[in-house]
Amino acid sequence: MITERDCVSRSRWTAVIDWAVTTGGFNSETVQDVMLGAVERRFGNDLRSGYYDRVQHAPSDRKQSDERLKLEIKVAHIRTRETYGTRRLQTELEDNGIIVGRDRLARLRKELRLHCKQKRKFRATTNSDHNLPVTPNLLNQNFTPTAPNQVWVADITYVATREGWLYLAGVKDVYTCEIVGYAMGERMTKELTGKALFMALRSQRPPAGLIHHTDRGSQYCAYDYRVIQEQSGLKTSMSRKGNCYDNAPMESFWGTLKNESLSHYRFKSRDEAISVIREYIEIFYNRQRRHSRLGNISPAAQGKISSDGCLKKEQMVVSAIASTPQLKKYHQMAVLKKRTNGSVRYCQYTSH
Repeated sequence: MITERDCVSRSRWTAVIDWAVTTGGFNSETVQDVMLGAVERRFGNDLRSGYYDRVQHAPSDRKQSDERLKLEIKVAHIRTRETYGTRRLQTELEDNGIIVGRDRLARLRKELRLHCKQKRKFRATTNSDHNLPVTPNLLNQNFTPTAPNQVWVADITYVATREGWLYLAGVKDVYTCEIVGYAMGERMTKELTGKALFMALRSQRPPAGLIHHTDRGSQYCAYDYRVIQEQSGLKTSMSRKGNCYDNAPMESFWGTLKNESLSHYRFKSRDEAISVIREYIEIFYNRQRRHSRLGNISPAAQGKISSDGCLKKEQMVVSAIASTPQLKKYHQMAVLKKRTNGSVRYCQYTSH
């Protein structure tokens, strides 16, 4: 309870005003009159009128709601590494139980002066001045696969450090937007691109016939790299000379990586850059970052949805096989074929 002793100084009374406005006033009109009378006798009428002015102009419910929302927006902005605009930030808040309209969110972001990280200039690293064989452009800018592990794109970029350049080779699944393979090193060699491809093959185990698209760089035209592709059953596709749009999904990732992470660092060593890049890819980009073309979900979530869908489809087919003699016959043929080349899956026989 507030007593007259709390009003021994002007600063103490200012604190009392703040308390009264925040909690809705004094606990009774009598106490209010006594307290304000004591303050008026000691300091004059200015603080008494100040109290009434504060009460009459107390923040509205909407204003108080905005202030609470601003705190949530700040937290989400930091959690998403200052990379989300209004649309993706709205989805992020909704997934955390906070419903807010897009216009209101845009207004509050503007009041908080929150902005996405700015884009920086990007330079390509393709060296197509060589006599190595190149392959036709099978992809032809058709970036609309219908399932994971149908189309992979690959490329190389570089990062500046005080020790010198760090080269980064990456492989991206066009359907899930996931970086399925990557490798880093001091030199831009065929071994570097080979390590990235091996990582992708080990983690995904794609079926034969996957289109693997790259530019015409010497690292991708090298004999050793082409052998890996042939032995893995991959179809090789290469961009047209001087056309970066043929490999747009991979170029887009490099721009995102540098815009959201690398361009905001000054790396002292290659090891420091490797640590930052690995954390960005493994923790943020593949598992947390929302992608607009995926409906504002992460690549990991998109991959899980596709995997669960295929599993459910296979379960339905197996159930149908058990109850239909004609399907059972085709199933036996499929098992026999699978034992010979290991390339048959149940979902291939749903049309029978």
